[in-house]
Formats: sequence, structure tokens, C-alpha cells
Amino acid sequence: MKTGIFCNYENHHQNTSHSIWEQVALVKEAESLGFDSAWVSEHHFNEFNLSSSMLVLMGHLAGLTSTIQLGTAAVLLPFHNPIRVAEDIATLDNLCNGRLLFGVAKGGPFPQHNKHFGTPMGESRAKMLEAIALIQQLLYDADVSFNGEYYQCDRLTITPKPLQHRIPVYIATGDDQGIQFAAENSFGLMGGPPFSLERLKNTVAKYRAVNPSGAEKLVLARFFYVGKTNDEAISAALPFIRKFSQKMQANTAQIIQKGSNPHQKPFDRTNICFDEDYLIENSIIGDVRTCRDKITRFQDELNLNTLALKPSSFVLQNNLESLQRYNQEVRNYV
Repeated sequence: MKTGIFCNYENHHQNTSHSIWEQVALVKEAESLGFDSAWVSEHHFNEFNLSSSMLVLMGHLAGLTSTIQLGTAAVLLPFHNPIRVAEDIATLDNLCNGRLLFGVAKGGPFPQHNKHFGTPMGESRAKMLEAIALIQQLLYDADVSFNGEYYQCDRLTITPKPLQHRIPVYIATGDDQGIQFAAENSFGLMGGPPFSLERLKNTVAKYRAVNPSGAEKLVLARFFYVGKTNDEAISAALPFIRKFSQKMQANTAQIIQKGSNPHQKPFDRTNICFDEDYLIENSIIGDVRTCRDKITRFQDELNLNTLALKPSSFVLQNNLESLQRYNQEVRNYV
């Protein structure tokens, strides 16, 4: 199993420059510890997360790192022109000397995103799948002609081309159509921190039914803090978990109240949940033994390819020490 770090660029201090510097410090520490990857998320219209221009931030990381792979987690494709995304991804792969990993998602559930980027929620998934199909052609082929429902081009060749022969692709999805598309194309899957183990097992099983050989390509992001004791770890991580829980529950209530997504499934503990006690229980948070046991369970149930750890303290020094403790006392035992 590979180990990654998950980067949300949280603005804990209401200071953009300082928050970006802290995230860079965590990525550089992860690289020095031999972590395999750093994954950057995309967020919009949110004063707490500064990663609206994700690919710009990744270009910055490309110039400050040399060995760690850099992953998008994920590009919210329905909110972008796929031709421009293909150009940016190809350029970024050259900037980071072939270290790029390309994760994509449909975005949501955030009604503001869909409203301001002009994409109805009911179209997001279809646009994501059509966009990634076009991007794959543009990245590696010349004179591409494409006539989809949402996107078209005529004998188009983009430059530059990627440095890698094939940039690894990952799709963040639990939907049957998305899972089948990922499996048919041997793309990897991504799972976020609130996704339950039961949901992830179901997703992997559906993927394996279509493509048994690619089912190990799962990147699982989990909130993370390994402390000297369980109480220390929970105390350090709880303020972060509580803020995330409150934000997501408020957003969910807004969706239900407005009825903006009639297809929205109920949030329950066998699918996805934002309760803080649930998030702590399903995260890699605890003392060394607890974190080892939780990771082993995820490995046994899901056959993980990469565990992407999201440091979950508001204090940089705490997060650095947690990464170091993981490297010294957890990583070689799981």
C-alpha cells in the first residue's frame, strides 16, 4: 500500500499566504518522509479552503518538490472546459517531470457550484464522463474530432502533449454508471473521508464485477491524526472534524430545504455521514495501535492502492509530529 497526503489548503488563520505556506510545509515534510503522493482538492466559494485554483497550486508544488507524485483530488470537470483542462494537465505533467496523477469528480453536493458554473446537478455526472472521454483523446491523439452531447471539437490537436505515456486516471464516484465507466477504462477509483466502509466495499465489488484486474487502483482519503494516546489524538483533531461536520450538515440541510436535487439520496451511516462521532470513528485518528488497526481493516476490506492522509489539526507542528509518528511507528506495521 502506498501512502499519500491529502491537501485542502485550509485557511485556519484567515491569512492566505500563511495557509498556503503551511500546506507546502506539510507536502515537503511528506516528501522528506518518503510519502508517495500529494493530492490537492478543488473547492469554490468557501472562505475555509483556498484551493479554488487547484492546478495553479499544483504548479507551485511542482516547482518545490522533486520526487513525490502530485494528484488532483479532484478536478470538478463539469465546471471546466475539457479542452482547457487537457492543455493544463499536459502542461502540468511536463512541469512536474511526469509525476502527475489525474483525479476527476462531478462536484457536489454544493448548489452554489452548479448555479454559478451553469451546470444543473442532474447534468453533472454525464458532463464529467463525457469530458474525461474527450480529454483522454486530446491528451494522446492528434486531429481529434468529438461530437458529444455537451462538448464538441473538430480535428483538434493540443500542445504540449504529456510527458508520461499515460497519466493515471482516478474517478471519485459511487454511482453505478461512473463505476462501470471507470472499470471499462481501467481507471482507478477515489473515496472521500465521509464515505463509509460499506459504501466503499460495494463500489469496489461493482468495479471488480466488470474489471477484476483493475480493482486494486483505489485511493482512499481519510482524516488523520496519530497521537501518543487516543485522547490526545481526538483532542487535537476534534476542532477540525467539528468544523467540517457543521459545514457539511448545514450544506445538506440547504439542499433538502431547497429541494435543489430531487435525486439526492438520504445520508445514512451505511452510505455517507457527516456526524462528528462517525467521522472520528471512520478516520485514522487515535494512538499508534488504533491507527494500525484501522488501516489494516481498510486494507483487508478494500485492497487499497493508496491511503491519502488528511492531517486534521489546526496546529502545523501537531500535524508535522503526527506525520513523523505515522512514518516511524505505523507505516511499516501495516
